[in-house]
Amino acid sequence: MPSARERRELAVVTDSTASLPAALVEAADVVVVPLQVVVDGVAYREGVDLSPARLVEVLRSGATVTTSQPGPEAFARVYARVAARGARAIVSVHLSGELSGTVTAAELAAQSAGVPVHVVDSRTVGMALGFAVLAAARSAGADGDAAARAALARAAGSTVLFAVDSLEHLRRGGRLGPVAAAFGTLLGLRPVLGVRNGRLDVIEKARTAGRARERIVELIVADVARRDRFDLAVHHLGQPEVAAAFAERLTATCGAGLRSVHVAEISAVVGAHVGPGLLAVVAADA
Repeated sequence: MPSARERRELAVVTDSTASLPAALVEAADVVVVPLQVVVDGVAYREGVDLSPARLVEVLRSGATVTTSQPGPEAFARVYARVAARGARAIVSVHLSGELSGTVTAAELAAQSAGVPVHVVDSRTVGMALGFAVLAAARSAGADGDAAARAALARAAGSTVLFAVDSLEHLRRGGRLGPVAAAFGTLLGLRPVLGVRNGRLDVIEKARTAGRARERIVELIVADVARRDRFDLAVHHLGQPEVAAAFAERLTATCGAGLRSVHVAEISAVVGAHVGPGLLAVVAADA
């Protein structure tokens, strides 16, 4: 682990879609820039003004929910603040540019920052992004290039699988093609979704929600069998007991290479696009 002085000289920034538990954010000294959830025209900063639990209530109420990314000025303020605290370089790691313009906003802000900023498009989301952020935070010293490479490598080697109760939220947000969404809805299928090439994709189709979750377990067990040491994360939206039970099952099933399992509610912005009932698993090399 880098020393306290090295951590100060190399600041690590991410966005709230990393869904990192607060304890990990604090331990790694990471700065999180919130995205926004817009409810009936009113904007809320996720994790600040709007919790995932409140989002579940809003989604179930039938309110109109959209999301928006931070502007370059939000990143500029964060970069200036960490530079004023002594950072000589910044690594800024964000969700896939295929899913959001957040990384573009970070790149624009980086052009006028007072210190070098290495912006990383993780090409993923959730704790796959979070694990990449932690890799950057663990990397050596004030070498921003090395930290950026560490983040990108860990993100590229991660697996993200999830199941949702309905494809309607993804269809509305344009995150899943209308043909795939209609196919799943018309046939009553519950697909296993994943992140491929920076985008959401249908991995498999299951007849029931239970079978979709079973396939996630089977696919993750097969995935981690190829890894020597790995970390897992289980995401949920408003179902902590279900996620905890899922994490216990994975702990008992995934073998000796498992280093840690984190149970984390998905960020409100991601939750707004997938809807209540999300269950996701992330695997990444330790």
